[in-house]
This record gives sequence, structure tokens and C-alpha cells, in this order.
Amino acid sequence: MGNDLNQDVASDGRDEGLVVGLDAGGTRTRALLAPASAEQAAPVLGEGAGGPGNALTVPSAQLVEHLVEALSAAVPASARGGVVAVAAGFAGATSASPDDPGSVRARTALTAALDRLGIPAGHLGVWSDIEAAFASAPGTPADGLALVAGTGAVAMRVTGRRATTTVDGDGWLLGDEGSGFWIGRGAVRAALRMADGRGPATLLAHMVGLALELPGECLPDDPWSEAGRETYRMHLLPAVMAEPPIRLARFAPLVAEAARQHDTVAGALLDQAAAHLADTVRALRPRPDERIVATGGLLGPDGPVTSRLNTLVPALDWVPDGCQGAVALARLDHGHHL
Repeated sequence: MGNDLNQDVASDGRDEGLVVGLDAGGTRTRALLAPASAEQAAPVLGEGAGGPGNALTVPSAQLVEHLVEALSAAVPASARGGVVAVAAGFAGATSASPDDPGSVRARTALTAALDRLGIPAGHLGVWSDIEAAFASAPGTPADGLALVAGTGAVAMRVTGRRATTTVDGDGWLLGDEGSGFWIGRGAVRAALRMADGRGPATLLAHMVGLALELPGECLPDDPWSEAGRETYRMHLLPAVMAEPPIRLARFAPLVAEAARQHDTVAGALLDQAAAHLADTVRALRPRPDERIVATGGLLGPDGPVTSRLNTLVPALDWVPDGCQGAVALARLDHGHHL
């Protein structure tokens, strides 16, 4: 920010103070600076982004750097002394268990980042990224259900703004059913099944091959010879195995595109993903008219699973991320309402 804007931010926060909300997820960290006023129309005064913020998987030193990157862009130097509360939603942390490893690492890293930038810790709240996303819904709800479906998948019951019950979120190896990883893995499996003759023809075989930059001569052909099928498998498997398993999530958009082209295998994958997510929500035993807040790339207005899921569960309140919720939680904390 320029000097004039720095002065404006400092002036805006001079009387009532400023709050910072952070959404530290598995892909990136976002930070917002806002007035401490609880008015819904209060403007965002600054924003910044940094690298991944999962408190369990990102090394501590790297986590501090990602937080510093996001905070330094969101909070001009001239305004840092006016910060009265900070709330952060971290993947891998929870407000319900402040002594668990993720929460301890999150608080330690956030404290170090604030100290480095000269931002007073003041009221410092550490939440899960899902709790922050739930609070991002209009009205900052205190109770209801939250569903996250992006790279991973998890649902939670939130009571008094704190997660009390969790369904799935068990990671790519053991769970996350219906997630982007689950769909992406299904795309590669469908491609392999077509190649070895166990499954039907699908556009996904060609799409996955192109995405992995396989040689053109081994991509599916009509007719696809046995030698071509074997060559495809010989190239595809090493290319997939060379990357971390979670990278399979990058093939989820291919499934959405294939489904738009009326590929029955891709459409069935999305139907199954929606059914898994619906089961995850139902396990929380939603009460009639209970609010369900949803976030994650699979569930946005144009998400590939949204329309399918809406036929299986009550209407979802979608939010883009937990930044606005973290700001709301910081304001509530500053007002001693938590």
C-alpha cells in the first residue's frame, strides 16, 4: 500500500481499533484488515495472501513465513499498532482443543509472525478453518452444520461457534470421500480400467493422458490396440507415482469437463461424490431447517457437485472461505462476546 493509503487505514482505525482475520488453509493463507466495529458494512482496509497454512503439515518455520507474507501485505506498517484483535482459522487446528498439536503449532507460529511485524497480539484467537468458514455466513451464525469439499472433505457440527462433532476429514488415505482427491483418483482409475479392458470407454483416459503429458502415440485411439493400451499404462503409472498422492486432486476439473461433454463415466463419478458428501452430512443428523454452511471448490455456485448435492440434502449456504468469518470472530473476541 502507498503512504496515503497507509495514513487512511491508520486514521480509520484510530478511534475504534483494527482487527485482523486470517484463513490459513491447505493451499494458501489469506489475511484481511478491518475496523473493530461489528457493523456488517464495515469495509475491508487491507488484504494479503501467503503460502499454505495447514498447522499440521507445513513446517513451523515455513508456516511463520507464510503468515508474515499475508499479514505484512494486509496490515500497513503505520496501522500495526492499532490492531486490537486477531483471529485465525487454521487447517489442522481447532478451538475446541487448544492443547492439541495443530492448535499449539498454529498459535506459536501466529504469535511469532505478529511479533516479527510489530503487531500487538491483543486478543488472539485460534480456530479451525472450518469454524472460521462457518462464521463467514451472513449473520455470523453460532450454531449449525459446516461442510467443506475441496481437495479434502469433512463435515462438522458447530455449537456456540465451536466444532463439537466431526464426520470424515480423515485424509486421502483413509477418507475424504467425495472430495477433489477422491474424484481425481477416480479419473485415473477409470483411465486405467479402460486401458486394461476392465472398464468402459471414457474421455477421461485421453484427458488424463494429456494432463500428464504422455507421448501422443500412446494416447487412446480408435481402435486402441493392445500394444497402445499397454504403452499407455507403462507411461501413466510412473507419471502418477512420481507425485505426492494428494496431487490426484488436480484431475477433478477434468471429470467436471468430461461430464459436461456427457461422458457417462465422469457423470457417474460426480454422482457418487455427491452421494458420499450427502452421507457425510446425514451422519450429523441435521435437524429440520438447520443451517448448513458449505465451502470449498466443489460446492461453489459453479461447483461440479453443487447441483447434484442440492437434490440430496437441504439447501446449502455457500461461502468462499473463512476470512470474513475470522474478522467477525476477532470483532466478537474484542467485544468480549465469546
